[in-house]
Amino acid sequence: MVKALIIAAAAALLLSGCGAVAVPGGNAGSDPPSPSEELIGQGTVISDGDGMARLCLGAVMESYPPQCSGPEIIGWDWTAVDQSETAAGVTWGTYAVQGTWDGTAFTLTQPPVPLALYDPPATIDPRTDPANPGAGSEAQLEALQQELAGAEPGGVLMSWVENGYLFITVEYDDGTLQSTYDARYGPDIVAVQSALRPVGQ
Repeated sequence: MVKALIIAAAAALLLSGCGAVAVPGGNAGSDPPSPSEELIGQGTVISDGDGMARLCLGAVMESYPPQCSGPEIIGWDWTAVDQSETAAGVTWGTYAVQGTWDGTAFTLTQPPVPLALYDPPATIDPRTDPANPGAGSEAQLEALQQELAGAEPGGVLMSWVENGYLFITVEYDDGTLQSTYDARYGPDIVAVQSALRPVGQ
């Protein structure tokens, strides 16, 4: 059974099912990598009273209007996109976005696509294949999950235990974070996934 723990930088929201704990948004570290290539991400774009559009790649509170946080998305224009909603001074919608990432903000280079109309490429992490299990026990990985939740609350968007690995989703990793965890905990223990991925992946 996959046991999920969703983590980020605000107050916690208890969810039903699998004992998950979720908090919306998050910044993936103090000095995150910034790739030169364009990336694609999927998530909720939201603007509140300050007018700044933010790209929420992590958990979203199911309130009305929804609540979440994330990096600024530069070049966003609500008048140029479809399938948005506004309530209580908050405008939001779910979109696939393509652009560049400087480690703190996402800059659009292509028109956003509503997720209802987006057909993403099929991506299967080979580490989820039962034929390719990780090296961790469930108890070990759950303890590590709790350790990282307390030690790095703003760096992890989501984490869960599956197939002998502790899977961790961050905004973007160029392999540096994966190498850090491999050196710290050993290979085949932590599996890092990026919410922002190179175009075509």
